[in-house]
Amino acid sequence: MEERIISFLEAISDFVWGPWTLTLLVGTGIFLTFRLGFLQFKTLPYALKLSFSPKKQDKKSEGDISHFQSLTTALAATIGTGNIAGVATAVVAGGPGAVLWMWISALFGMATKYAEAILAVKYREKDPNGNMSGGPMYYIEKGLNMKWLAVLFAFFGAVAAFGIGNMVQSNSVSDALDTTFDVPFIVTGIVLTVLAGLVILGGIKSIGRVTAYIVPFMALFYVIGGLIILFSNLSMAGEAVALIFTDAFTGQAVAGGALGAVIRWGVARGVFSNEAGLGSAPIAAAAARTDYPGRQALVSMTQVFIDTIVVCSITGITIVMADMYIGGEKGASLTSQSFEAFLGPTGSMIVSLGLVFFAFSTILGWSYYGEKCFGYLTKHKGLNIYRVLFIALIFVGAVVKLDVVWAFADVMNGLMAVPNLIGLLLLSGVVVNETRKFIKVKQQEEASEQS
Repeated sequence: MEERIISFLEAISDFVWGPWTLTLLVGTGIFLTFRLGFLQFKTLPYALKLSFSPKKQDKKSEGDISHFQSLTTALAATIGTGNIAGVATAVVAGGPGAVLWMWISALFGMATKYAEAILAVKYREKDPNGNMSGGPMYYIEKGLNMKWLAVLFAFFGAVAAFGIGNMVQSNSVSDALDTTFDVPFIVTGIVLTVLAGLVILGGIKSIGRVTAYIVPFMALFYVIGGLIILFSNLSMAGEAVALIFTDAFTGQAVAGGALGAVIRWGVARGVFSNEAGLGSAPIAAAAARTDYPGRQALVSMTQVFIDTIVVCSITGITIVMADMYIGGEKGASLTSQSFEAFLGPTGSMIVSLGLVFFAFSTILGWSYYGEKCFGYLTKHKGLNIYRVLFIALIFVGAVVKLDVVWAFADVMNGLMAVPNLIGLLLLSGVVVNETRKFIKVKQQEEASEQS
């Protein structure tokens, strides 16, 4: 019976995450890129500077957390198993060329993420507890007057959080610690549940403070390990990058030379990793202290760059260099073996610890996303019940493999994108107008600094 249910849910998941969804996700990014005049390419240096050097006026602006904490909360939710296991899956199923399509989808996804954030801040509101609430459910309801569609998004998000943002992650942590350090699943479950619970019960301010420390550390830890491999083997790295580019348009490294598989897996895993278009990250963006929606939108945009162009690239290039992706291994074990091929046991340790930190931070970020979606549905009632249930399921995910729950959550995760993308496309004019307003302010600030 369980196998039938899983097969049914997997069939639905294949449809939900099929070519039409991926085309809509990337197509929206391309459409917004043209409407915004290729803004992500023109403003990336400024956006990165803004992310780490906040303006003084933002400290006096409305919001619960800083630009940086908003960015790290969003990064906490996105930098997860997708950066380690997801990239490996893409290379195995689509060949080395899939990495280039991950990059391409990310470059257009930056425009999508920008639009999500600008709308989230513009249409946000204060809840009865005095905290900011925003995201797709708010800009769909207030911007389009389509409450039914907003309710659908919130329902999908509240349910998806239990799977993709909770049990999938805690199971990955327990599996990694058991494989590398022989730590019993139940011990991992208890420790992970207690640590996450202490942070989650403190709300967004607690999550923001913790992710501001964890995310930079975990990203640097993993990236530095990868950079050591790349710079120690520059000629191999160059050959790997060359193969990524040639295979992206030929598909020769995939069985049968299927170019469609290269594109599909590259785009799918890119979106899975950075979540551009799914509507999750703007929920964190709405909590930021900012004076203009456009300012926070630029900060949120850098999340896709850091997640996919930086972190996923480290994984992808290393896997291609190691040349083990045809040997039968897949997922996190392939990434671990690839790192180990260059750094010995230290390499697999870097991947295992990286996976632990990535997954733990994802749990924190998605707890906030799920809570906000649930709060929208219940008019901010019963939030503590949701938090307690979310925390309890961390332990369940760490010790029990619930394939049915995971498959159902995967469907909900994919369904989140549909109402969000409808909102983005129909509100693209608002995005353009808000962008023009902020560009004028930015130009005035630059002129003032020069004078």
